Amino acid sequence: MRWIKGLVLAIILLVVLLVGILFAVNNQQAIALNLIWVELPAISFSVWLLASLTFGVLVGMLAMLGVYVRLKARLSRSERENRQQRKELDRLRTQEFKELT
Repeated sequence: MRWIKGLVLAIILLVVLLVGILFAVNNQQAIALNLIWVELPAISFSVWLLASLTFGVLVGMLAMLGVYVRLKARLSRSERENRQQRKELDRLRTQEFKELT
């Protein structure tokens, strides 16, 4: 089962790589990007699109960082409470057993 997962992942990565190569080959036009206050140099269209994709992914990861940290803290707090409750439950079980004997 593990080798099937690896094979599917390898095929997906290969397809993505091939699509990326085709994308870069078909978009060779040099475009200068004007961002109102600054004009960026002329680079191929595929490079600008890939750079904007990378920038968007990084901004998205930064935006989700706060949510991730909050959920991680909540999880650790819940695990700590769970450990305390298990200790109390074990203590009550042994206490009940002692009272019966």
